[in-house]
Amino acid sequence: MKNFDINEDPHRRFNPLINEWVLVSPHRSKRPWQGQNEVVPSDALPEYDPTCYLCPGNVRANGMVNPDYESSFVFENDFAALKQEEIAFEENISETFFRAKPERGISRVVCFSPKHHLTLPEMPAEAIENIIRTWQQEYTELGAVDYINHVQIFENKGSAMGCSNPHPHGQIWAQSSLPTEVEKTQTNLKSYFDKHNRTLFQDYLQEEMKLDERIVIENDHFVALVPFWAIWPYETMIVSKRNVTKITDFTATEVTDFAIILKHLTTKYDNLFETSFPYSSGIHQSPTDGELHPEWHFHMHFYPPLLRSATVKKFMVGYEMMGESQRDITAEKSVAVLRAQSNVHYKNKS
Repeated sequence: MKNFDINEDPHRRFNPLINEWVLVSPHRSKRPWQGQNEVVPSDALPEYDPTCYLCPGNVRANGMVNPDYESSFVFENDFAALKQEEIAFEENISETFFRAKPERGISRVVCFSPKHHLTLPEMPAEAIENIIRTWQQEYTELGAVDYINHVQIFENKGSAMGCSNPHPHGQIWAQSSLPTEVEKTQTNLKSYFDKHNRTLFQDYLQEEMKLDERIVIENDHFVALVPFWAIWPYETMIVSKRNVTKITDFTATEVTDFAIILKHLTTKYDNLFETSFPYSSGIHQSPTDGELHPEWHFHMHFYPPLLRSATVKKFMVGYEMMGESQRDITAEKSVAVLRAQSNVHYKNKS
């Protein structure tokens, strides 16, 4: 019987945030690729696009005209996934198979910059600080609405992640219920805190920093790492070193450091295959239900789909849809690749 080699042998890794496992099959990364190649969109975008509904001064689909904004700009989503109207409803608690209930909420779009051709890694850190302050303001404003119990800040970057417009922007969905992934995380964070009187991330981050095997970037206040249980090929997570439950707890210095690590991490992504790297990212933080949530610890997820090059995307199919999540390269291998990337964007190299 051979000895177990975590870098070569199939194994499962446990994700304590959502109480699920991921199958890791590192030997499969050696297989030749004859599958689908993605079409790489051109990076050559204009600074202003007269047909873009997010550019300053342009008319959106609903006839509204964008102001000539100079930094970030927030507006109610013209095709909102959630509606603010209160709906009369009486739940049938005896129903087993066909349960449903209305969901009330607010959907907003956050334009990161008036410049159509820029993405986070190409912006100066000061501009990213402004985006963070916008997120803080929106979290406070939306969280204060009496029926809003969760505020989800996220970004879908690139057509590979279903983004319909290349203009730099993200979204905020605020709703009355905890979304499913957040609810699972909430349950496990609270269980850990109740048992240890410390956040799960306090202890997890301490162990990761001690090992230094999966850390991509570190500064005074934040760590960007590849989680031990990562699913996506180059999945990462930014975690605050200080135990803060929400983005509005940041000091001015922490806002600056968060902006810097956001810029450097997304730059490394772009440098990996010298393309505008697609991903879905989102902030996980305390619910806004008026309760104290000491179990929460600020963190931000990045889920990029690219696997081998700018044209090869990781699909969640087959076993992953019928069994459980699976990946072909270890978290340790992907962090080595990301660490090796420069903090200077490839477009700015001489």
